[in-house]
Amino acid sequence: MIWHLVATFSAGLGAAGIAFLLRSLSKQKLPKWVIPAFAGIGMLGYQIYFEYNWFAHQSSRQPEGTVITASYKGEVFWRPWTYFFPMITAFKVVDSNNLQVREADGLTLVEFIEYRFEKKYIDVVTHQRYVLNCNDAQMIAVSDERQVVSQQPSTVARDSVLFRTVCATSN
Repeated sequence: MIWHLVATFSAGLGAAGIAFLLRSLSKQKLPKWVIPAFAGIGMLGYQIYFEYNWFAHQSSRQPEGTVITASYKGEVFWRPWTYFFPMITAFKVVDSNNLQVREADGLTLVEFIEYRFEKKYIDVVTHQRYVLNCNDAQMIAVSDERQVVSQQPSTVARDSVLFRTVCATSN
């Protein structure tokens, strides 16, 4: 986070330097307020660039074998441009190298952990363990101690990335 702050200030200083150069080249005909205006635009521009590239940066940092199963776009009140161009604020990944396949009563059950990355003022990572029944395309959340968390399973679309990733190992 400190490097992000340093980069924001550097973008502001760079843009202010460009404004100072333009003011010097115009023989002081440009008004003085151009310098802080360029600094603000530079910092805001870097911030917008960073926010829209957060997903690409975070997904590139994932270890080999992880598959992005879902991404969520959203708007943020204090970022009015996101109402016109929504940005990705969260995404889910599954580590396809750590799937545990079991056969029980003629059913193929795959246990996996799904990680959720959220962009907030700091990045938040949460995880949830699931068991997916590949025969019926139903998924249920379990605790780390392998106790059922919810009694009602959720249905997973057979053409979803999650289903294809998790159940590909069982075929």
